[in-house]
Amino acid sequence: MKTPPPIALFICDVFEEELALVTPGATHIIEQRVFEIALHDRPEVMRGILQQAVSEVDARDDIAAIVLVYGLCGLGTVGLHSMRHPLVIPRAHDCRAVFLGSKEEFARRQEACPGCYYYTPGWNLARRVPGPDRVEFLKESLSERFEPEDVEFLIESEQDMWRSYDTAAFIDLGTASAAREADYTRACAKQLGWNFELIQGDPALLHDLIWGPWDDSRYQIVPPGQQLGHSPDAAIMRSETIKIKP
Repeated sequence: MKTPPPIALFICDVFEEELALVTPGATHIIEQRVFEIALHDRPEVMRGILQQAVSEVDARDDIAAIVLVYGLCGLGTVGLHSMRHPLVIPRAHDCRAVFLGSKEEFARRQEACPGCYYYTPGWNLARRVPGPDRVEFLKESLSERFEPEDVEFLIESEQDMWRSYDTAAFIDLGTASAAREADYTRACAKQLGWNFELIQGDPALLHDLIWGPWDDSRYQIVPPGQQLGHSPDAAIMRSETIKIKP
């Protein structure tokens, strides 16, 4: 296999366990930064934090690319740009396609099971999936910022959203916690009155993001001086001229 180029790696912490499976011996990762999953709640904040990190790493002269273990993520990565190094990111709306191995596989599963809600170890451990622990997590976190009646309304609104699903689908990539978290997903499904499905994930997209090759069909490479854009078609992403805000 061709020696991979030296990279800086930016990781959403939802991928930490799965990345541990594909990064042994990855001495070409010169710098690695991990960002909290909670940034998904605030795409504008996510963009600002990631852009600051890109700008900081851009000063390095010992890397060939900045690799983002993200998708579009609610457009939170749209607009990211580097002036010295290419950005590399999977063609994916979000992490579900990465866990499943491709945007095509995710689309196929969405068509076959539109009522599937996907669970993974990272999402489970952050208590960001439908289930009893999610309700308690919301009560605790929202109570710090809102009045009790507002907390109740916000929780009920999220539970209303859950009613559009009927299946808890756990994506298993063989992590150390996979069996435990599959059981947790099964318990969530029972409490919600949903079906449970165990899905064998595919590490290929994640593996090749770290090791290459970065073929255009699976990865968007954003050249220096351009920014990541949203493409409203099967490509999902594109490179575009940097938009300078007045």
